[in-house]
Amino acid sequence: MQKKILLLIITLMMVLNVGASDRFSQLPYPILGGELSNSAATSVADIDDVLPRMKALGLNTVLIPAYWELMEPVEGKFDFTLIDHSIDVARREQLHIIFLWFGAWKNSMSCYAPAWFKQDVKRFPRAMTETGKPLEIATCFSPNVLQADLKAFSALMQHIKEHDPQREVVIMMQIENEIGMLESARDHSPLAEKVYKAERWAERYGTDDYADEKFMALNYARYVEHLAKAARQIHDMPLYVNAAMNSRGRRPGEYPSAGPLAHLIEFWNEGAPSIDLLAPDIYDTGFKSWAAQYAMPIRPQDGGRVKNRLFIPESRCCENSGVRALYAFGEHQALGFSPFAIDQANEKETESVTNAYKLLYQLANYPSSFFNLQSKTWGLLFDQNDKERIIDDNGVVMTCRHYFTLPWDPRATDGSTWPEGGAMLIRLGKHDYLLAGSGIVIDFKTPTEKQQEETKKLGEDGFAEAGDGNKKTDSQSFKGKRLGLLSVDEVSIDNDGKMQYVRRHNGDQTHQGRHARISVGEWKLLHIQLYEYD
Repeated sequence: MQKKILLLIITLMMVLNVGASDRFSQLPYPILGGELSNSAATSVADIDDVLPRMKALGLNTVLIPAYWELMEPVEGKFDFTLIDHSIDVARREQLHIIFLWFGAWKNSMSCYAPAWFKQDVKRFPRAMTETGKPLEIATCFSPNVLQADLKAFSALMQHIKEHDPQREVVIMMQIENEIGMLESARDHSPLAEKVYKAERWAERYGTDDYADEKFMALNYARYVEHLAKAARQIHDMPLYVNAAMNSRGRRPGEYPSAGPLAHLIEFWNEGAPSIDLLAPDIYDTGFKSWAAQYAMPIRPQDGGRVKNRLFIPESRCCENSGVRALYAFGEHQALGFSPFAIDQANEKETESVTNAYKLLYQLANYPSSFFNLQSKTWGLLFDQNDKERIIDDNGVVMTCRHYFTLPWDPRATDGSTWPEGGAMLIRLGKHDYLLAGSGIVIDFKTPTEKQQEETKKLGEDGFAEAGDGNKKTDSQSFKGKRLGLLSVDEVSIDNDGKMQYVRRHNGDQTHQGRHARISVGEWKLLHIQLYEYD
């Protein structure tokens, strides 16, 4: 068992190319996380209440804000009570922590800076709009702003090193939070204008909002790099920055522009090379599209490195969170997933997370699952408008659909909004698959069988409508081989990575051998084996 774990850790390190720094090797993989709401850890009583609840939900990692205003209420005098208590309770509950540095910026604004910082605008100047309007946003061009932020963040990293020297609890740090400009695409304060003119930015990139956004992106990244380099020297661990998405057709300044957005990655990589991950906070529709923009493939030009492994530190906590997690791990072999404000979510919302994480814990123990980054996996995620995906796995054509595409569940046609269906599909070998998820149906065909497929309208019993099955076609005689279901077994995976039989799915549960399926509202792990016949 120990040999297997060591081999998997080595594989993970090689793919991530972390080298001697060993930054990623101590991460619990997968990171099955949840981020606390912004005020959930502002007292010892809060921490005592919330962390045991997160353990009960099935999380292995909690993302917790580290508040500058509470940590340094008087300049130069630090209070680490909340940091220490969070670490101590997490250690007792066998949880990991990712601290979120709410320093100079949180969701663009400087709202978590201490009072002594906020009130001294001459020493710690603000960003400005083109009309000279000062914003509740500290300018990133001020050496005083940087030094105050850097001093506090460095003190935090030093204290964490002393309180958790082996990184047993605190496994990663987020620097700032959803950094970016609002109201204006770039900062027009005197300090910003001086840099803008010195770098001849307008001549290089133009003067539109998107050129201004690039200017800010590079300079926000340069600012963050100072904090990242300090962290590396004090207590080396993975570091990331998160981005609020540029959605709904908004222009720079209408969203938190210049953050680590997908279209600005080159500027962030240039300005902040010490950052390990650029991470998306996904709240809007189009989950798959947002995730894909941050899941950078292994590229030969990068020396075989993963340029940006997908890590989702914030996602809307909802009844679809669980299947979205399965999709992210299956399709992109994500490093981690974390619904936001999970401490405030209702039971129906957290239930989906708990159920998905139970499946993922089991899969993480299995040697051929997504823990081994060399495995072939897919993520499935469907809704009312995006219902089907066809996968050709070297001669096995899998038609994957939302469960409500089957005719017999009344919720499919009664006007109800479909909950999302999703799963992780794992190839174990030829004609051998694992399916983990909810609200999914899959049939399996050879390529020639798929080409000759006849579409029939099915009734509520799952069979052809009257007369539809007897329609004459102009097609020629069937040619080639077919695939059938040899067995569909519901299974579990124990802590030693051994597959344990639960029950056989056949008859009505497979529509007499036509497909494998998991109903909406059910969360299952199916071992599917196929056979080929003439």
